[in-house]
Amino acid sequence: MSNAEKEPGPKGTSPAQSSENVEPEKRQRVYKDFGHEEEGPTKALVDMDTIELRAEDLYDKEKVDLETVVIDDVFKLLQCDENGLTAEESARRLELFGPNKLEVEEQNALLQFLSFMWNPLSWVMEAAALVAIALSNGQGKPPDWPDFVGIVLLLFINSSIGFYEERNAGNAVKALMDSLAPKAKVKRDGSWSEIESSILVPGDMISFKIGDIVPADCRLTEAINVSIDQAALTGESLPQSKKSGDQCFSGSTCKQGEAEGVVISTGPNTFFGRAASLVGQDDDTTGHLQKILAQIGSFCLVTIGIFVLAEIFVLYAGFRYQYRRGLDNILVLLIGGIPIAMPTVLSVTLAVGAQQLAKYKAIVTRITAIEELAGVTILCSDKTGTLTTNKLTIDRNTIQTYGPFSAEDVILLAAYASRTENQDAIDTSVVQALGDATRARAGIKLLDFKPFNPTDKRTEITYREEATGKLKRVTKGMTHSIIELCTRNKTEEVQNRLEKDVEDYAMRGLRALAVAFEEVEGDDFESEGNGFELIGLLAIYDPPREDTKQTIDDALALGVRVKMVTGDQLAIAKETGRRLGLGDHMYPAKVLKDGPAPGSKHASLDEMIMDADGFAGVFPEHKYEIVKRLQGLGHLCAMTGDGANDAPALSRANVGIAVEGATDAARGAADIVLTEPGLSTIVHAIRQSRVIFQRMRNYSIYACAVTIRIVVCFAILAFTYKFDFPPFMILIIALLNDGTIMTLSLDRVLPSMTPDSWDLAEIFSFAVAYGLYLTASTVALVNVIMETTFFQDTFGVHLHTDFPISPNDPQLHMVVYLQVAIISQALIFVTRSHSFFFMERPSTALILAFCLAQVVSSIIAAYGDWGFTNIRAISGGWIGIVWVWNVIWFIPLDWIKFAMKATVIKWLRERREAKAQQEAAHGVPMTRTQSRAASIHESLYSNRVSFIKRTARKVGFGQKISMKPEELQRFGSIQAQRVGQTLARNPSRTANVPA
Repeated sequence: MSNAEKEPGPKGTSPAQSSENVEPEKRQRVYKDFGHEEEGPTKALVDMDTIELRAEDLYDKEKVDLETVVIDDVFKLLQCDENGLTAEESARRLELFGPNKLEVEEQNALLQFLSFMWNPLSWVMEAAALVAIALSNGQGKPPDWPDFVGIVLLLFINSSIGFYEERNAGNAVKALMDSLAPKAKVKRDGSWSEIESSILVPGDMISFKIGDIVPADCRLTEAINVSIDQAALTGESLPQSKKSGDQCFSGSTCKQGEAEGVVISTGPNTFFGRAASLVGQDDDTTGHLQKILAQIGSFCLVTIGIFVLAEIFVLYAGFRYQYRRGLDNILVLLIGGIPIAMPTVLSVTLAVGAQQLAKYKAIVTRITAIEELAGVTILCSDKTGTLTTNKLTIDRNTIQTYGPFSAEDVILLAAYASRTENQDAIDTSVVQALGDATRARAGIKLLDFKPFNPTDKRTEITYREEATGKLKRVTKGMTHSIIELCTRNKTEEVQNRLEKDVEDYAMRGLRALAVAFEEVEGDDFESEGNGFELIGLLAIYDPPREDTKQTIDDALALGVRVKMVTGDQLAIAKETGRRLGLGDHMYPAKVLKDGPAPGSKHASLDEMIMDADGFAGVFPEHKYEIVKRLQGLGHLCAMTGDGANDAPALSRANVGIAVEGATDAARGAADIVLTEPGLSTIVHAIRQSRVIFQRMRNYSIYACAVTIRIVVCFAILAFTYKFDFPPFMILIIALLNDGTIMTLSLDRVLPSMTPDSWDLAEIFSFAVAYGLYLTASTVALVNVIMETTFFQDTFGVHLHTDFPISPNDPQLHMVVYLQVAIISQALIFVTRSHSFFFMERPSTALILAFCLAQVVSSIIAAYGDWGFTNIRAISGGWIGIVWVWNVIWFIPLDWIKFAMKATVIKWLRERREAKAQQEAAHGVPMTRTQSRAASIHESLYSNRVSFIKRTARKVGFGQKISMKPEELQRFGSIQAQRVGQTLARNPSRTANVPA
């Protein structure tokens, strides 16, 4: 190695040399390395022999310091000792505390299926079915079986799709359950054995070693070189060293060493179970698409209701219609006006979109999330494993050297002092920094290696350099441990510089790793060397993924703001934010409880959350609260994550996104699961979702326009001419229309560059304009046929009755059917385009489906002599007349669209912008809440899972205990106290036996 012959640095001045100069006592140097502050254990200030704590005592810090309770007090609280429980006592406690797993309430599948027929849109169609089969009896006519069968078929198709979605969505809690360790090593009746982890109880003594999953929340009684990876639970990127008395969480993984501990909490009362209970805890929210469906449904219901009431008064009271004749007219409005296929059409559109997203390696687990992704305005992203790689790395740009060694030399020597197999995270990062892992042992012969231990806090290697035969020794570890060993260059200047470098690292969230080197005289590798010399300082951090910065820039270009929400510390969050261009306006999680500081620039917590680039040191409750508050401010939120600790926020967010490599718990709670590393897939997903959104918006305008068109048109015809159109033909029109419109899922549309939103005022305005215009086209045609002989005289055609034409001529019904069927479907080409309809080419599938539907409609018109409904086939001349009539009326539709944009739509948008500016002038609005009536109304359309919510309410921990943001120990102490309370209320039978 080139650096082998380099001259060592200057030796530090020895005490003998400086005895003549009396110097003032040097201050004790503290190297403020990055890491958690350690706190000592405390005693519970109550009589632990009585263990009669009341609930309020748990919060009285004069009696019990909940932050840290010594392990002896834990044993007294749990009424156990290090020999474990007896089999009898463990069985009693199993009855008392329940199994160590999350319970899921099963729901009856049939009832779940039928529940999808319980919403206002379905009610109207069910009422129509009842009218067709029950109320239509009488006056010598049989029940209306064709209409009844058609309506029921539509209902079942819609319910089947919703049922399938919900049954597949129930995997959130199941995945959390499956993540619990299935087996546990436990000490009972004084001996160790392996049991199902589900029968662990508080007070059990358990043991685990490297590679094991911690089976329950516990306090360690013995720990040998233990390192625990709890990134999936708390979001901390580095494995945490644990010592006796520390707490370990259920579901975390032991990365190093072995330990024994006493179980303090099981099942739903664990930290892990707490996260599970938050999944699906959206009791006050309904899916966004369901809210839109509710409002569109209300629009259609109100429209239909008005005209049904009008028909009842006019037809029965005014025209003195017979009972059955009036019902047929009302059925026309009910069947034609209700967009019963809307949920089905939108589901097909979303399902096809999900397949398209799968090409970008994004698996959609809740298809309605695609629509919500199109409108997302804020992306809340977890850091560890999402924005970053969750793999520790040496930052080559910040390496500091203190002697004649280069940065590359420091890395190589640090790699010598690292394990090459069975590595911990730090050793892995150092060896990988070489590029070629074999270099860590190339050219040297290993003579002695001392692995990292919590006492020395360093590793050390003694080796023989093969090229020169010299013995050398390298050590790496915590800064304060290494500098104490360095005698050769431990000068005031070097120590000052080292102290400053370590502080600089800590301020940037980088962990410092010091490296020292010495030579050993002679051939005895156990002899002391010539004194260690500090040669370098390595910075360790969790680096951003390669594509993350570009992804964030792309998201910003699409109008989506990114906020980092991480369990790591504030310094790490700020450094990551700077590296990614997110900004460093990061705040610690405690501000979510305390609010903005007095005199700060933020007037409220909501304003602070909006201004923040991210939050650090957060726990599940905080992530959940951040998302909830942003939603309350009117934003649609997406949340990305990979750990079990992200599951509650993933569930609460409008769109939960589990990144590649995420835990089963995160995947179960997420709406979209990425199968490729990084966030670039999200940009593709956002663009694709906006394409899908445009398709759904186009359909919504079309569906509402058809409702207006059918209801108003046939009501006017009934009022004007006593026109009794057969309900079955309306059903045929609806089936052909919806079959054609389903090809919109493959239509060509351009995504918007800003988040999409459902502006229902615009949709309804377009729908009313188009609907009334199409109504005029049909009424005008009937008027010409009824009032004149123009078509008969000009084209030589005729109807079943001679002039004056009967309003209920079966051939006139067929003419009206064909006219309505053709121009109603043609409307989609106008609603799907922003310019003239011929300027934006539709998909081939849409064109083919439209042509096929028109051919079928024309064939029905030519040959449809059906005895069960009042229609009769018409001649080719009438079919040609209808086609030409529709073409003439179709051309002005584009001009109606342009006129609407220039007048009504322009006014609506200006009003909306003025309102937004007014809100901005008054600062961030307070959290908006909806009325209970509105919430109930929207919930009637909800296709979201409900049994997960019931599971959350069923678990024992609930919302009774709140966890202080920055202190995990407090949570563990509360657990121990709660178990102690329960045991005190339910004393062991053997405990009360007199001695």
